[in-house]
Amino acid sequence: MSKVAFISLGCAKNLVNTEQMMALCRDAGHTLLGAPEGADVVVVNTCGFIDSAKEEAIDNILAMGELKKQGLVRKILVTGCLSQRYRNEIAESLPEVDGMLGTGSYGEIVPAIDELLHGGAPQRFGSIHAPIEELDRVITTPPYTAYLRIAEGCDNHCAFCVIPSLRGKYRSRQWENVLAEAEKLAASGVKEIIVIAQDITRYGTDNYGRRRLPELIHALCRMDFHWVRLHYLYPDEFDDELIDAIASEPKVLNYLDVPIQHCNDRILSAMNRRGDKAYLLALFRRLRARIPGLVLRTSIITGLPYEGEAEFEELCDFLREVKIERAGVFPYSPEEGTRAAQMENRVDEEEARRRAELLVDVQSRIMDEYNERMQGEVVEVLCEGFDAASMGFVGRSYAESVDIDGKIYFSAERDCAAGEFVRVRITGVMDGELTGEAVEEDET
Repeated sequence: MSKVAFISLGCAKNLVNTEQMMALCRDAGHTLLGAPEGADVVVVNTCGFIDSAKEEAIDNILAMGELKKQGLVRKILVTGCLSQRYRNEIAESLPEVDGMLGTGSYGEIVPAIDELLHGGAPQRFGSIHAPIEELDRVITTPPYTAYLRIAEGCDNHCAFCVIPSLRGKYRSRQWENVLAEAEKLAASGVKEIIVIAQDITRYGTDNYGRRRLPELIHALCRMDFHWVRLHYLYPDEFDDELIDAIASEPKVLNYLDVPIQHCNDRILSAMNRRGDKAYLLALFRRLRARIPGLVLRTSIITGLPYEGEAEFEELCDFLREVKIERAGVFPYSPEEGTRAAQMENRVDEEEARRRAELLVDVQSRIMDEYNERMQGEVVEVLCEGFDAASMGFVGRSYAESVDIDGKIYFSAERDCAAGEFVRVRITGVMDGELTGEAVEEDET
């Protein structure tokens, strides 16, 4: 049996695939290492979505290649979206790589490793549209937080996005399999379950003929979780049943990640996004009216085709009006194989980056206003341990999702354990992140 190390890059969905491959290797008798040095095989599970993700993946592959030259690593196996998208280019340009798996072949990790160690060069690229494999996982997140992936692939076919060509058509997991995994996570002590898919709002539409996310929300809230967090909810799939489910369940956090990308009607139509600006404004008003204290997160792209100065100013004004508390802002980069890359009326990439910086400034002012409103509020914080740099404790409230948003740094007169929920009064801001002090239950 060999020693195997994993490097997981990209999104939480990719992390779940990494955890599944780790479990398959563990069950086959391989030893899992926490670092690549000394590994017989290093598995680099990559993202290939945008330029920065591709660069990160290549940098990691090259770093493993250096370890290989030093005799600290024997073989390098590249998996995930980069290998699915650039199979031939990797074979030609990265001789460090000994084998590859596509996104339809995660379940073949063990035979691929065996082939590698017997002198072979596995190239396994199964169908990206095949039914989802139900596999065990080695949970790598802290024991109090875990992801629950409920679907694979995407049918939205946004003009700028390559995900359907990398991950396949939308496929919901079977209801009973999702619930069985959730029960297992709850029994293991997970307190924050994060429901993920490229689009969780369409869960059930392919294999059950109806949206089952509201039903799933109620089922998860009957389990022994303290927090249920939802990522990602596409705006065009909201209806009263879903809003009612979110609003009525105390365990569901009042934090919704709703990717909009833009607000201009022409751009939304060109990008094959359903709904228009009026719909988005009405949706966000409905959500805030129904869900008190709601914190919204979204993703926005600057410099999309057809975005002139007027359309960009419209986007800035939209953010100022809606006051979305969290936003990931990305300059548009044309991705080969997408319809948007073939469109005219393109924005210069340097200009797209300039606009992204300006939009970040707009968003920073919105965040400053939010942080100011939070002063004096008492919030429930999931403690993540002691932070030596601040000489206090660190954690997250409902308004901060793991590895995406900021933290809350707080002092306490007693020791606070990682995984414990602590009531914290917000008293300040440090480098854009909230600070506070723990309060006892009887304090006001």
